[in-house]
Amino acid sequence: MEKTAAEKNARAKKMMLWFGMISMTMTFAGLTSAYVVSSSRADWLTSFELPTVFLYSTLLIFLSSITFFLGKNALNQGNVLLQKTFLWATLGLTLLFVYFQFTGFSQVIAQGYYFTGAASSITTSFLYVLVLLHLAHVFGGLIVLLVVLFQTYRNAYTPEDKLGYELAELFWHFLDFLWIYLYVFVSVYS
Repeated sequence: MEKTAAEKNARAKKMMLWFGMISMTMTFAGLTSAYVVSSSRADWLTSFELPTVFLYSTLLIFLSSITFFLGKNALNQGNVLLQKTFLWATLGLTLLFVYFQFTGFSQVIAQGYYFTGAASSITTSFLYVLVLLHLAHVFGGLIVLLVVLFQTYRNAYTPEDKLGYELAELFWHFLDFLWIYLYVFVSVYS
């Protein structure tokens, strides 16, 4: 069966996204493996607990994944107004996620734990690297979300032509899953 140029293009874009997500997964797998190995060090903090605000941010990013999904359902039904509403909700939840991440870091600093310097520890340095690297990806996701919002206002997506939306949604769910993994991982190993 001959594939059209559009189908080949869509397949290539999906494969590129998958390669990108796999490479990001490998990066975080390496970092979390180093975290586990380092946890046997004598200077590892055994009494450190993540601030509760990180749990709230986890719930927010999970909800943002749901609203992004519901936006796609609205797109599939041809309900552009509802799609826009869910995309704005996704943006709002994400901005709250970022706010709570920085609030969590403020609480970590208030406990006297820093990224580097005399008041730092290997435990909290790993925490900073993991969370800030994830936040960098979230900022990339925010750019993607803003592009999807812009394209939605341009009526660029239809139930038949929604590749850009689907790619963005897949990346968004990946970011959501990645954060939940990191949160659970650090909670278990702290």
